[in-house]
Amino acid sequence: MKIYLRSYKNMKTNEDKIYSFLGLATRAGKIVSGDDSTLLELKRGNINLVIVAEDASDNTKKMFSDMCVFYEVPKYFFGNKEDLGHAIGKAMRSSLAITDENFANILMEHLKQYGNCK
Repeated sequence: MKIYLRSYKNMKTNEDKIYSFLGLATRAGKIVSGDDSTLLELKRGNINLVIVAEDASDNTKKMFSDMCVFYEVPKYFFGNKEDLGHAIGKAMRSSLAITDENFANILMEHLKQYGNCK
């Protein structure tokens, strides 16, 4: 009888899963990134989820918090600018938004489990 043990090195953390889903959503064309583009699409009503980097400026965090409350869109503070940009294959990004409802729902589940998100 063989016993197979999972290696902990191969198991992805919840944070890794979030970055992987962000990359997948980018390849599917369901991500809007950058402050201006995110705000524009938020005003148009095309956004299902907003993610703001934890190391974004206080002004940026407040602006997105207020806009998301006004437009009734969920927002989370997650990661840092460099990692968010790297996950979507671009330069540093302080904010990004998900336009697809299914991707948004999956990411929200993982973000809630991550624990440091608001």
